[in-house]
Amino acid sequence: MSRGLASRPEQTADISRLDHKGRGEADVPGRPARVLHTLPGEKVIFKRRRRQRGFDEAEVIELLRRSDQRVEPRCPHFGNCGGCSMQHMDGPQQIALKLGWYRDMLAEYDLEPERWLEPLTGPLWEYRRRARLGVKKVAGKGRVLVGFREVFKPYVADMDGCEILSGGAGRLIQPLCELIDGLSISDRLPQIEVAIADNATALVLRVLDPPSLDDRKALRGFAKRFGVRFYLQPGGLDSVQALDEGQPGLVYKLPAFDLTMEFSPVDFIQVNGVLNEKMVALALELLSPQADEQVLDLFCGLGNFSLALARRSGSVIGIEGDMGLVERAYANAVRNKIDNVEFLPADLFFPSADESWMSGEYPCVMLDPPRSGASQIIPFLPAMGARRIVYVSCNPASLARDAASLVKLGYDFKATGIMDMFPHTSHAEAIALFEKTGGG
Repeated sequence: MSRGLASRPEQTADISRLDHKGRGEADVPGRPARVLHTLPGEKVIFKRRRRQRGFDEAEVIELLRRSDQRVEPRCPHFGNCGGCSMQHMDGPQQIALKLGWYRDMLAEYDLEPERWLEPLTGPLWEYRRRARLGVKKVAGKGRVLVGFREVFKPYVADMDGCEILSGGAGRLIQPLCELIDGLSISDRLPQIEVAIADNATALVLRVLDPPSLDDRKALRGFAKRFGVRFYLQPGGLDSVQALDEGQPGLVYKLPAFDLTMEFSPVDFIQVNGVLNEKMVALALELLSPQADEQVLDLFCGLGNFSLALARRSGSVIGIEGDMGLVERAYANAVRNKIDNVEFLPADLFFPSADESWMSGEYPCVMLDPPRSGASQIIPFLPAMGARRIVYVSCNPASLARDAASLVKLGYDFKATGIMDMFPHTSHAEAIALFEKTGGG
């Protein structure tokens, strides 16, 4: 809680609308307040909890008037756990809200696509295959807590399960609390990375001290009982090692393209497996590479799009800044017997025209940048002969900004839509198609 807000009195307000993170805007005089977990038309008693630039974030103390659109959250920890912020809305309402936010972001740049795509949706529950859980031995409770952080506090939420972790991982939280509580390093294990593959659930333990022989025995017993794999991380990401070597790699599949993708438990993969399959298929449909065309896949990662594109095009060049991901992308190409793809390392945030791949001709370009977007590489695309560009973004705001740049470069904004990669949160993915026609 921000200093100075603890002494502020509770206030009563009507909620007029939701902002771009799903927080209710309170109709109060003075400094604006945005109240979590509220809906337009509701009347609430709220308490200011955290100061932000230009407003205070606030917590609902009591609902005086409920919206008829409010639904009962499925998770009993909703409101305290910071993992979800929108379980009080039904799925269609969440989609409509996110679509409205994205329209607003485009409108800031006077952009309107020629066509709006239907929102891409998937499962609302047990969808999340990547997560970072905090771990804390709490003396006051006499036990270890495992979970997401609380909404307004840096503490680990006291929770016994999670409704959005996939593969049954949400039911492992309480057993993990009990396991870690019995380890000799129970107060030296601050974090667990969860990575759920098609063939295994991986749990990466951040260990500040090495586990004892008895600890390792307990971990192996837990792994056998619950069918999980443990990895130990004593330092940086390059220090991650399996508790027991010799196990097959973690994989996810893209059946429509006959692909099996191997990854490390700390690699970036799309959080929502079902949505990822749909997203790859939609991206290829929009980009429509021809059998004789060369495709450039920028920010290619493990080859999530590259290898599917290679099945449908003449050849693919994948560019990625992380050398480890480049190596694993190559390995995935070999694993899937694909020989018309090449992966190269390059820093796309500081692109250089001297790079050999920059002189190529790429009628089709795939962009899947991180949250900050692709503004540094976009000016180079026309010179590389890009005629069709599909842009996938985990931050619709940066996509809207980059869309404006592409339009200024002579590209038509053909189509766009949102993809609900993160149900029950304010996050959304967006996808867009740009085309350059004529001689410009």
